[in-house]
Amino acid sequence: MAFAVLFLLFLSVPFSSAKLNPDYYNATCPDFAKIVRDQVFTKQSVVPATAAGVLRLFFHDCITDGCDASIFISSNAYTPHAERDADLNLSLSGDAFDLVIKIKNLLELTCPGVVSCSDIIAQATRDLIKMVGGPYFPVRLGRKDSLNSDASKVPASLPTPTMTMDDIINKFAARKFTVREMVALTGAHTIGFTHCKEFANRIFNFSPTSQVDPTLHPKFAEGLRHVCWNYTKDPSMSAFNDPRSPSKFDNAYFGNVLKGLGLLRSDYLLGADPRTRPIVEEYAKNEQAFFRDFAKAMEKLAVLGVKTGNAGEIRSRCDQFNHIPA
Repeated sequence: MAFAVLFLLFLSVPFSSAKLNPDYYNATCPDFAKIVRDQVFTKQSVVPATAAGVLRLFFHDCITDGCDASIFISSNAYTPHAERDADLNLSLSGDAFDLVIKIKNLLELTCPGVVSCSDIIAQATRDLIKMVGGPYFPVRLGRKDSLNSDASKVPASLPTPTMTMDDIINKFAARKFTVREMVALTGAHTIGFTHCKEFANRIFNFSPTSQVDPTLHPKFAEGLRHVCWNYTKDPSMSAFNDPRSPSKFDNAYFGNVLKGLGLLRSDYLLGADPRTRPIVEEYAKNEQAFFRDFAKAMEKLAVLGVKTGNAGEIRSRCDQFNHIPA
């Protein structure tokens, strides 16, 4: 009976992700974990926004066409419209890309041709989340890097702040994520910042009768208007996603949402929609529940659409294929 249950559980796991395991590099690249951890610590210590940037980069890569580092490919004559150049990816952190590329270069000196870029970003994301106070979760390794990268796949995959809650839920459902998992993953907004242009319509000329979105806390809206006053001329202007503890991974984001302190329209909807509000309220009161669900959702995200065997390759450089695409 026990064997039958285990066998059924094995069958429920996608075959490609079933090949992954946390000890994948123990024999072939024993210093893998240490090299990643050391570089993550150094970068985060110098650039505190690194954790949020890498987490966002990882999410954008995985949710589009699987966790396969397709987002790292630079457009060229053979790949004229790579994923990285999609409009929704243009604001991704340069420091996040740089960290993964630096780790890759070090690993190529230590164990050349062994470690994939997709495994590097998965491990680095977990280490950074833990470093800034978030939950630990195991990272299964053995991914291969993609053999293609297509910007046209991005809009259909990524949720955006202007979508309705129905649209956002459907985006995650298309990748087999439940509403609860979606809310947990959105809790990543507890760190990092958002450029003013993404929420400017909530604080400037919101409607004929109100300059600001009335669902925003009035003092918060006033502060955002001050921070973003020149955003049309300075696109780098931004605000912290979590004004209470912007550099710490905690559950403060959910309390903010319930108090009208969420930057994005989608943040407000998360706390207003009857399908998501009870979960937001639970996480706002119980950080352990949020951490538990976030860790499980990240484990699930990290094996989404992974490539193994001949479905991928170990790139020599993260920003280019080893072969010339047909």
